[in-house]
Amino acid sequence: MLRIARMTDYATVILAALAQDPERVQTAPALAGRTRIGAATVSKLLKQLQRAGLVVSTRGLHGGYQLARPAVQISAAAILDALEGPLALTDCAAGRGHCEIERTCGVSHVWQRLNLAIRRSLYSVSLAELAGLERAGSAHQPLLEREIRFAMRRAEP
Repeated sequence: MLRIARMTDYATVILAALAQDPERVQTAPALAGRTRIGAATVSKLLKQLQRAGLVVSTRGLHGGYQLARPAVQISAAAILDALEGPLALTDCAAGRGHCEIERTCGVSHVWQRLNLAIRRSLYSVSLAELAGLERAGSAHQPLLEREIRFAMRRAEP
């Protein structure tokens, strides 16, 4: 069964809470209270989301967390990648050299096509949609293009 992990689900809930009031810096304890997710879990997830570039933190008396970019520019794919790594339905869908029967397999091309279709679907859903802030498919520019540009900027030395 294809299913996201509980921590990924919790991370999405936390990100949706941040998206509801994007200008406000929110503390981990406040987010824990608002989402009813344990404080230790919220803190752990916020650190992972910060490392992935989905949230930014501010230190100090009025410190806390905010989204790193607008919710419409964060896709479901980015959230899953941050918590679970890139989606791969099978070893061959993860790329060449990951499967020991790659040379003789007659079905890998179909699994790779399915993996790509799911990936595209995940890119097409924004955090704004997940948070109920926008109708499905109403983004002005395809999320995939924005995320690719963002990922390329992050990868530059």
